[in-house]
Amino acid sequence: MRKTVITLLLALLVILPAAAQGSSESGEDTSLADVVEKGTFVLGLDDSFPPMGYRDENGEIVGFDVDTAREVCARLGVDLVCQPIDWNAKEQELATGNIDCIWNGFTVTPEREEMMTFSAPYVRNAQVVVVNGSSDVMTLADLAGGTVGVQAGSSAQSAIEDTPEFASSIGEIVEFRENLTALMDLEIGGVDAVVMDLLVANDNIRRSGKDFRILDETLADEEYAIGFRLGDYALRDAVDQALLDMAEDGTLAEIAVKWFGADITIVGK
Repeated sequence: MRKTVITLLLALLVILPAAAQGSSESGEDTSLADVVEKGTFVLGLDDSFPPMGYRDENGEIVGFDVDTAREVCARLGVDLVCQPIDWNAKEQELATGNIDCIWNGFTVTPEREEMMTFSAPYVRNAQVVVVNGSSDVMTLADLAGGTVGVQAGSSAQSAIEDTPEFASSIGEIVEFRENLTALMDLEIGGVDAVVMDLLVANDNIRRSGKDFRILDETLADEEYAIGFRLGDYALRDAVDQALLDMAEDGTLAEIAVKWFGADITIVGK
């Protein structure tokens, strides 16, 4: 009898973890139902990434992605919760369920596609090199032996790694927690250049008035999309449909014009 009980307990220990994985093992995708039931949609972001998501002078999290997500949530009937995260640990934050998505100027890459489910792209972007206006650097080749700053865990870092000739020519790569800190270091001459998103670079130069310049050569052309947990297709599809509806009724264009001065979105186009 005792042996039978022990056998049953061991069987339960095997079954329970599998059951806790929900849709991945059972085949049932409850991602949308779970968000609707709890009434909140938790968006993970780097809160120092203007104009996509950042804190304004009042400490409030604002930005293009934030406004867009808030409208999507209104259409899904849930409340938006913006959750700042360590960008270098974003995949772990998503996988452990601390957030429902990564939506913050998030670049689609083959490596990320293996770890999560992506929405349809909504904005085109590129990885560019920013230098001081007085710098002699005019091309990527001019940075040979130089020091380049980059946000740790960013697509800019991947873009450098995926451009072997450029990567091998650099004297040193300095990792920063956020782009704004990297640009501050660039301003005082701590690094010779910073590799970052084109949209973010343009916004920073426009709003700060700093004497920065973007090189004509780009490292990589890319697209922004929303990253969901691998297999969360129901939630992804609902968000995709809301974005498509917003594109069709003009709401998405209005948000884009507010933040960029023009409709740069590519949803439904």
